[in-house]
Parts: sequence; structure tokens; C-alpha cells
Amino acid sequence: ALTVRFLTRRFIGEYGDMEFIYSHNLTVDGREILFHIWDVPSSQEHAEEGSSEEKRIQWADSFVLVYSICDRASFNILPLKIQFIKAAKEGQNQEKVPIVIVGNKRDLHHQRVVSSEEGRLLALSLDCGFYEVS
Repeated sequence: ALTVRFLTRRFIGEYGDMEFIYSHNLTVDGREILFHIWDVPSSQEHAEEGSSEEKRIQWADSFVLVYSICDRASFNILPLKIQFIKAAKEGQNQEKVPIVIVGNKRDLHHQRVVSSEEGRLLALSLDCGFYEVS
């Protein structure tokens, strides 16, 4: 849903559990940037072998890892995923890989189980960017 919102500026309430690759042009600071976004639902990642996940990591130049502020499990898997990404990417060329952690569903504050402070501290400890969105 977050990817579709970024690409189309529309909100969808219902979305499938499928993997998609999107392409999108965007002008940033007067430069045309072509994004290729490989959107993988978390439930699909759990079902796959590590080689498929490693293929996606090698394909990407940067990463946005999204968790729900209403779902502790989606937050708890982030450190392992980030360590896996850093080991695969930074081990090759010693260059820092851009990773951003995004807490989603900020509008559902009454169902919040992961505090903003927890998200900020995790991002700080893993040298990642951090945002909360809805």
C-alpha cells in the first residue's frame, strides 16, 4: 500500500500479497531519476529460501524496510534483515548501503504497540534513517 501511495498518490485499503516490480520517473533537484521498486510482502519473504532474498539484495542500491506500528513482530524482524543486507552489500565493496526504516500506520495510534522512540533508537543503533508515516 505504501508503494502504491508513493507511485500514484492514491490510497488503497485492500491489497494483495504478491511481489511486484514497479518503475517510476521522478524529478529530484531538477534531475530525472528512474526508480525501480521491488515490492515484496513480508509474508512472502518468510516463505522463501535465502537465495531469493539474497538475489533481491544484490539487485538493489538502497532499501526501505517497512513495519507496522501495530505489529511488534514486523518490527522485531528488522535487526536481522538489516544485518543480512549489510553483510551482503557492504561486505563486497565496503561502501555504506542506504537503509531507511519506516514505521507505517501512524494514524492508528490507538493500536500502537511499537513506540516512535523504539523505532528511532533502532534506526540510530543500526545507522539507518527513520520515518513514521500513515
